[in-house]
Amino acid sequence: MRFAPRFAAIVLTFGLGAGLTGCGFHLVDRGTNTTPLAYQHMKLNLPSSSSVLGDKLKLYLTGDGVKFDNTADAYTLHVIDYNYRRQKLSGRVAEVLLILEVTFQMEDKNGRPVTQPRMIRSTKTYQYNVATVNVDDNEQDYLISMLIDDVAQQMARQISTNRLPLIQMAPPTALSTTTP
Repeated sequence: MRFAPRFAAIVLTFGLGAGLTGCGFHLVDRGTNTTPLAYQHMKLNLPSSSSVLGDKLKLYLTGDGVKFDNTADAYTLHVIDYNYRRQKLSGRVAEVLLILEVTFQMEDKNGRPVTQPRMIRSTKTYQYNVATVNVDDNEQDYLISMLIDDVAQQMARQISTNRLPLIQMAPPTALSTTTP
């Protein structure tokens, strides 16, 4: 009698598996390369104040299949602007707003822009009691790290899914000929 429930579970499992296979379902291998072929080889061009962002970008983009090297056909991820701001609203309870804005674009091997500049912005806030503050710096350092990580993930996702708008080249104009 114990055999019947086990047999039913086995049949049900195989039946569901066959049904999923029949309808085209398959598990995606996360190790497959999703980066567009044009961005397989890349270099970074970052401001000196953004070295942590560069490390995070290398980590995430390498996971997507990008190779950071100096090959002749390597594209350049150019960070045009790296702007970190901290705004503090004072009172009995202080609120701190941390903002990181990064503008970037892809450039070809000759340094010409291939994509339009894209700006990514991330914000974090925290509050603390001014009279009893003793962890403001620790919390701020942690949140800055989270801001940089968030921006790096967004940049890597947009690059690896090829969601950056390309620059539209103007079509060559035809020379008009006039007859006398």
